[in-house]
Amino acid sequence: MGSREAEGADSEQAAEDGTPGALGGESRRLTREQLFTMAATASINFSSMICYSILGPFFPSEAEKKGASNTIVGLIFGCFALVNFLSSLILGNYITHIGAKFMFLAGMFVSGCVTILFGMLDKVPSGPVFIGLCFLVRAMDAVGFAAAMTASFSIVAKAFPNNIATVLGSLEIFTGLGLVLGPPLGGFLYQTFGYEVPFITVGCVVLVLVPVNMCVLSKYDSVPSKDSFWKLILLPKVLLLCLTIFSLSACLGFLDPTMSLFILKKFRLPAGYVGLVFLGLALSYSLSSPLLGLLSDKLPYLRKWLLVSGGLMTALCFFMLGPAPVLHIESQLWMFVLVLVLVGFSLGMSAIPVFPEILQCAYENGFEEGLSLLGLVSGLFNAMWSLGAFAGPTLGGFLNEKLGFEWASAIQGGWALLSFQFQPAKSFWY
Repeated sequence: MGSREAEGADSEQAAEDGTPGALGGESRRLTREQLFTMAATASINFSSMICYSILGPFFPSEAEKKGASNTIVGLIFGCFALVNFLSSLILGNYITHIGAKFMFLAGMFVSGCVTILFGMLDKVPSGPVFIGLCFLVRAMDAVGFAAAMTASFSIVAKAFPNNIATVLGSLEIFTGLGLVLGPPLGGFLYQTFGYEVPFITVGCVVLVLVPVNMCVLSKYDSVPSKDSFWKLILLPKVLLLCLTIFSLSACLGFLDPTMSLFILKKFRLPAGYVGLVFLGLALSYSLSSPLLGLLSDKLPYLRKWLLVSGGLMTALCFFMLGPAPVLHIESQLWMFVLVLVLVGFSLGMSAIPVFPEILQCAYENGFEEGLSLLGLVSGLFNAMWSLGAFAGPTLGGFLNEKLGFEWASAIQGGWALLSFQFQPAKSFWY
């Protein structure tokens, strides 16, 4: 009886320290701390994605009225990814000096404030002043987003050391919900109340969540490590996994400036139905991610095959999205939606196992276990994803303009195929 009480006490203490405990031993029930951690990280996934995606339905037309060209609007969207890339690398390296909880809360606070500020930009003069402030506010939002997401990944990995992929996959449900609900919510509020209300509403919701998360989120302290990004990224396996992250993000970002134009032109759908078509990709990714994460955690040896098969499926889907002119297949709406559903599933197959794979590779190569390493991995993951989020729309928009959607998507599929053909070789190295 006494030994059982001692084991229970040890398990509870382990859970409080963020080490393998509640999910790694006999007990599989989530502790109160872990439930609060999941709630806090789910809130940042959901709110940050709404803040990110709310601009889509109406900001380009508003910016055009203020004297911004289509190219400038594209750069305003693209600067978010570039600043996020740089911020993720810096903040991931200094997470132990700043503190994971403080970085998480500060990122949410900054994101909420600048979202409200973005709603005030219609009051400023048109031309260079408006454009300059758009870049400034969007860049500040990227810094806040990078801080919150880098800290969020690190906190999740610290709280759920034996179930990282499962928890990250489950949290992707809220990421998908944010991406799905952002555009229609923004469009509705804009049509009903005007330009300011969508940003003020979402920004205030984010700010309300800051004190809530301050109360429920535990503090995670750690000793700074001597390990660096360069030491991590120069590992051959990690370098290839970074290429995987970049490729996946570029494939997803490619669809932002191209897919809606193709749907409107090819299938002659009303503008309101474009979001419903995109829903197929978002839902398939969100709903499959928890299952893929659970599979990745329970059967770690399957991760490399998930990466390979997911990459090949992604490449094939982009060849079929147009479809590629060399296939001589007439595009149909039902086939387009089906391919998007498969794209969402294949992206989940490749994206979910990446974080635990990088972490495992770091452990195998002598990196010190702790919050410092988790910050490095989180920052690297977010940075590579942001780089792809910039390259995908930029290159996709150019290829779509010059070659058309059918050839552009085929080229994007070729890039995905080129990126993932190294995965089998990587699997034999380790």
